[in-house]
Amino acid sequence: MAGVVFVSYSQTDRTTAFELVEALEARGLACWIAPRDITPAAEWAAEIIDAISAASVMVLVFSRHSNQSPQVRREVERAVHKRLPVVAFRLEDVMPERSLEYFLSSQHWLDAFPAARASYHEALILALRRALEPRDPSASGVHAALGTALSSAPAMAARPPAPPASGAATPLAAPEFSAAQLRELERRLARHLGPIAKLLVARAAARATGFEDLRRLLAAELESDQQRSEFLKPQPH
Repeated sequence: MAGVVFVSYSQTDRTTAFELVEALEARGLACWIAPRDITPAAEWAAEIIDAISAASVMVLVFSRHSNQSPQVRREVERAVHKRLPVVAFRLEDVMPERSLEYFLSSQHWLDAFPAARASYHEALILALRRALEPRDPSASGVHAALGTALSSAPAMAARPPAPPASGAATPLAAPEFSAAQLRELERRLARHLGPIAKLLVARAAARATGFEDLRRLLAAELESDQQRSEFLKPQPH
């Protein structure tokens, strides 16, 4: 998938994201965007991870909605871990929350306001086309095309966990959850997040200290207070 642009966005900005993809593809740039490019019956999370790994650059449709989206945060984190350049196509004057600030602090920002948003597509298209052209490997890619030296940005790969200090207490064994508990959490989370719910439940279960902690970890993956409240609401037996 060399030369492909991965487009990350919040579902609230779906219309804007697909308009951007249409503009990029009309000018010959190949794009990958969910859910359009998810293979039918494939595992959603696995497809997204593979697509990010295979892409050449990520365009983040950045707004107050994506700023608070756990899914967007995971996609950006994965891109930076893979040393994939990230270009934030900023829809409004919003700065990243702390959860995103670390990953975006050395990336490039392209403001798409205050004029009509489509008028900013051309600047992004030209920069991406230049960045995706075959070039000397020492060139700085997207950031060079946008006037920012990528080579001066520090590498931000995910840090491995520090080994326990000598004499530290042995961590407690992870609690076990019943298959019925996990299936019910997957079902309720999938109402909002779709097939990725299964992967999120499995990962959260591996680090949760108990069932209530597991529920809180999963609720944090949801974008709105209403969704979190609905997910945490006790269910009738």
